[in-house]
Order: sequence, then structure tokens, then C-alpha cells
Amino acid sequence: MRARLALRVAGIACELREVKLANKPDAMLEASPKGTVPVLVLPDGKVVEESLEVMHWALERSDPEGWLERGDAQLIARNDGPFKHDLDRYKYPERHGSDPEVHRQGALETLRDLDARIALSGQLCGDRRGLADMAIMPFIRQFAATDRAWFDAQDLPALRAWLDGHLASELFTSVMPKYTPWQPGDAPVWFGK
Repeated sequence: MRARLALRVAGIACELREVKLANKPDAMLEASPKGTVPVLVLPDGKVVEESLEVMHWALERSDPEGWLERGDAQLIARNDGPFKHDLDRYKYPERHGSDPEVHRQGALETLRDLDARIALSGQLCGDRRGLADMAIMPFIRQFAATDRAWFDAQDLPALRAWLDGHLASELFTSVMPKYTPWQPGDAPVWFGK
């Protein structure tokens, strides 16, 4: 999702091939043997296969909202490292053999820090959305959706308002349509046109 957010705001169109991770097409595995999404194959054949790298690639070409000015590498690394570790074990305890309550509590410290930061200016790095917001928001969305009643009961008013505002935004809704999984021979589906 965060790769699509950056591609959309950058105004970069690309052919979209939706995949089911339980049934990865050979063409995807040929482009990126590690088999994770997203995978962006550039016209010169270069492959960009991490969502944060796709965000940077897109914004380095076009950044009309100045997202790169409102990034925080340490904050994003905390999200992509320790917070994502707790999120995965909270959301999928059976997959990880984990105690979801332990990981929910572990993530709560990060959520409180984000709430305090957002309370200062409305977004993570100022008063307008930027790279940090769009790199982190999809993971907060996943965390909140795991048990929305619990999330809403926490003393995180700025974080909740921030999340709900981004979820209601035209940018978010524009990248969320469902697509039919791609099959070889399908007509191209264009994202961002």
C-alpha cells in the first residue's frame, strides 16, 4: 500500500499485476526470487523490491507535496523493525507461535510515542503529510484493525484522529480498489492513469 501511495502522489503510472501471495506467478518470482510484494520492474529491467525503496524511487522523480522533506529515517526504521515485529506477532500469533498480548503491549510504547509526536503538529514531521506519515500509516492501520475496539479504548487521541484522517483521505481511497489477480495473457491494468 505505501508504494502505491507514493506512486499516486508522484503521478507515476505503472502496469499493475495484482498477485495472491499463496499463488505467486512465475513471472513475479523471475523478477524477484524472494517472492515478496511490491515488486517494481523498471523499463531498463532494474527491480525495486522493497516498498520503502519504491517510495523513494517515485518521490525522487516527482515530489509535488514535498514528502521527502518530511521523512524521518529513524522513525521509519523503528516502524519497519521493532514495531513490525510486534505487529506480525500480534496479528498472526498462530504463524509465529507468539503470545499476541505480549506483542500488543510491546507495540503500545511505539503507539504512545507516535501519539505524542502527532499531538505537537498534526502529522509525524510537521503540519502536512509526508514520507514518515505514509510509510508508517499502513502499519498502524493493520495494528488498529486487528482489534479496533481495543485500539479505540487506548489513550491515543492524536494517533486515532491522524489514522482516521488518512483513511478518509482521497489519496488513501484512490489506492485501495480491489483488483483481480493477474494471470499470464491478461490485458494490462494501469495504476495511476
